[in-house]
Amino acid sequence: DTTTFRKVWTKQSKSPIGYEKGRIYFENYRCCYSSVALKPELLYQLPKRSKLEKIEDALLCECPLGETLPRSSDHKPCLLALTADNWLYRLSAKTGTLLESVYLSSQYKFRYLEWDVPQETMVLKSVQKKLEPMTRHAGVLQAALLCLAVFRVLPLTLLGMLEINKTVFGKSVVDATISHGLLIVTHSMGLVRLYSLEHITEQFMLKKLVLGEKSEWNGTTGLVGEAPFGIPLNIQIKDCPPLLFEVSCLENAFQIGGFPYHYIITPNQRRQKGSYHVCSLKDNTLAKNGVQFMECCSLESDWIYFHPDDSGRIVHVGPNQINVLKVKEAQGSQCHVAQDFIIAAKREDTVNAVTVTASGRVVKKRFKQLDDDPDQKTFRIVEYEDELELLAVTQTETEGKALIGLYDNQTGAVIKDIALEESWDVTYSHDMFFERDTIVHIEQEPKNNFNCYVYKMTRDTTDEKEQQ
Repeated sequence: DTTTFRKVWTKQSKSPIGYEKGRIYFENYRCCYSSVALKPELLYQLPKRSKLEKIEDALLCECPLGETLPRSSDHKPCLLALTADNWLYRLSAKTGTLLESVYLSSQYKFRYLEWDVPQETMVLKSVQKKLEPMTRHAGVLQAALLCLAVFRVLPLTLLGMLEINKTVFGKSVVDATISHGLLIVTHSMGLVRLYSLEHITEQFMLKKLVLGEKSEWNGTTGLVGEAPFGIPLNIQIKDCPPLLFEVSCLENAFQIGGFPYHYIITPNQRRQKGSYHVCSLKDNTLAKNGVQFMECCSLESDWIYFHPDDSGRIVHVGPNQINVLKVKEAQGSQCHVAQDFIIAAKREDTVNAVTVTASGRVVKKRFKQLDDDPDQKTFRIVEYEDELELLAVTQTETEGKALIGLYDNQTGAVIKDIALEESWDVTYSHDMFFERDTIVHIEQEPKNNFNCYVYKMTRDTTDEKEQQ
């Protein structure tokens, strides 16, 4: 009760602002501020780069505990950064010093950096290849869709580079990614197919490549990961690998989680939009009470996901209610989706749809009030703080006000409400991060204007002294 959060810092930017584990990034990761101190402090500032060399995407990598790594720099946090000119940099997270660099390719334009297994292996994804207009009009099929490169992060080790090809996976393939050792391929008709990356590597790897070592490829000799040689396509999938799993779902929205493993989809029919089915990954059986549908009328749809605390629970968020669910094993093979707890927005009773004017005329409202109406208390963002075991829920109120409610992650009991000082315009894009004693609110206004607000927890000892 003696703690409060106060805004201690504000900074504007003309480019997107990023946040990751106590670090705030400005100007495409060129400037890094630490939010650990009482007020954010500049950690480092990299030299200015041209648009062709700017950092497109990045991941913060923390050193593993209890492991002996070949270099002392491997034992310190680093920023894995992907540049517009196809370089992968490993930078010191504290100083920005360049620790390692890898040139990827002159054939593919890499833009996205994602975790395969968090803090262990990462995936670099290229943009999709497109045909020239004249070639497209001639009816020529673009076989190569995109390229994926997989690395172990510490020490930085190449696991392989592979191409997603329509001649192998079918003309309908529209995207692909790698997550937790699975190659996930999506198709235009809503089909999602899963393949084993380990099997693909074993069956289709032509040659194992080591960063920095000399290699010969298609008549050209060079150092792997050095310009202009880059990284050859050493995993070439000639035939479609064995299918592990496939499911048809709306908008290719597919998630895996829970204990035992389940997946969440919306059936591939437009009339099913808004309903979520929880099914067993083992045999596709729909769980008992596995159809989750939230009665709400809102501009923004509700959303659902597996809880990031690895409890196997499910979080279903609507404009005025958050349902935390758990998948329970029952007798037989079918599991049961049960309610763990509910967090409900405290709203006043619905206003009567019929009003009477001063002259006595009865006026009926033609439209029902939306559940995410700006004049209603509405849930906007849900964050999980793993060290404090809290859910931080951003809720907007009337007149552009917003507050962050802190709830016990196990019971849903409210711990504290924190009012934000700045107004919250629901037409803008917002991100909110809560970590230990710090709240970071990032707001995107029109015309690429970005604002960053930082709050710090302080303790008021006045009451304690009076009691003593």
